[in-house]
Amino acid sequence: MNRQKKIKQLLKAHAKKASAKLAPPNKSNYISKADRLKLAAEANQDLIVSSDG
Repeated sequence: MNRQKKIKQLLKAHAKKASAKLAPPNKSNYISKADRLKLAAEANQDLIVSSDG
């Protein structure tokens, strides 16, 4: 019984890892602080340009 339980447990763990690899990542890519500031500055510039025109 013990041996069967261990084998079943291992197979289950391997299947879980395989399905996790195939699943789409649910975490967005990291954006550095400098890039975030750059994007915010560009957004502000776009707002200024669009309100002037």
